[in-house]
Amino acid sequence: MSTKVLLPDDWLEHLGSEFEKPYMKDLKARLLADKKAGKKIYPPGPLIFNAFNKTCLKDLKVVILGQDPYHGPNQAHGLCFSVPTGVKLPPSLQNIYKELKADLGIAKETNDGNLEAWAAQGIFLLNTTLTVCEGQAMSHKDIGWENFTDQVISVISSIKEKVIFVLWGSHAQSKIPLIDNKHFIIKSPHPSPLSAHRGFFGSKPFSKINSLLNTELDW
Repeated sequence: MSTKVLLPDDWLEHLGSEFEKPYMKDLKARLLADKKAGKKIYPPGPLIFNAFNKTCLKDLKVVILGQDPYHGPNQAHGLCFSVPTGVKLPPSLQNIYKELKADLGIAKETNDGNLEAWAAQGIFLLNTTLTVCEGQAMSHKDIGWENFTDQVISVISSIKEKVIFVLWGSHAQSKIPLIDNKHFIIKSPHPSPLSAHRGFFGSKPFSKINSLLNTELDW
């Protein structure tokens, strides 16, 4: 993990020291051990920090917080809830698209789950855990990533103004203590099939974001 290739300069200015801390060195050792044991890790190495490369800190307006990457082949590419174009939409993303249509009347292509266009507008698509082993959801929980992403959220909270944090589900909402009250929080149940009908559907997050930004994002 060379700090020269991990993050763009504006992120690196505030997060570079994290890569010298013991927890990050332990995390790197765990990833190397999993690879040595023949486990496939998603997303591929160059895409682990894709969210940071797609949304500069200076341009960040919205944070959508996910949990961990998709654990199937060809799905994860470093942006929460997103999959590369042409990959079948996972159920949570299908539900996000359903709510987008109900909220704003925008129908998305069912074979395009790539959310890079959102990231380009300042929507930071962050998972709290940045890697996963193939076929094993949450397999890299509690190995150090949460320490790093807690620091990411704290940096955003401290140096930015009036960021909109979109927190779907209890895991994302557990990060609320890290967010200063100068920011906005939009929260609801998670869009997964297990919880979407308990309040995610009908929560209108996209129109709320547009209203808070006083602009119409290209969803």
